[in-house]
Amino acid sequence: MSRMTPFSSPLLLGFDSVEKTLERIGKGGEGYPPYNIERIRDDAPGGEAGSYFLRITLAVAGFRPEELEVTTEENQLTVRGRQTEDRDREYLHRGIAARQFQKCFLFADGMKILGAQLKTGLLLIDLAKPEPERVVKRIEIAVVD
Repeated sequence: MSRMTPFSSPLLLGFDSVEKTLERIGKGGEGYPPYNIERIRDDAPGGEAGSYFLRITLAVAGFRPEELEVTTEENQLTVRGRQTEDRDREYLHRGIAARQFQKCFLFADGMKILGAQLKTGLLLIDLAKPEPERVVKRIEIAVVD
């Protein structure tokens, strides 16, 4: 007996990748570090009226820029942090551990990474999604005898 999936309808053609994406999202945990995703109105000169970009903000206090890595592969943004132990320090109390993390975000086709910056312990990653061009196309029907 085969498993029925949300996209197994014969009316939904070519949604295999959406189904795989949903499975990947279901397996991922929230975990460390905490993050926000917000929509920001793009009021830059020369920008389109009503346009916006997305900003992912990760709380990475204690990480230096060289300990963080932001990469993209296909439609996945990956943020990695690697802190190393400072063996020269003698702690009387250690409440802040040297941590490692990896956080992945999947994004839609056409999204572009505008840049990343580290500001007051927050890693800000800006993404833009250009509005797709709406195209209506008439398909000619060939007559076959």
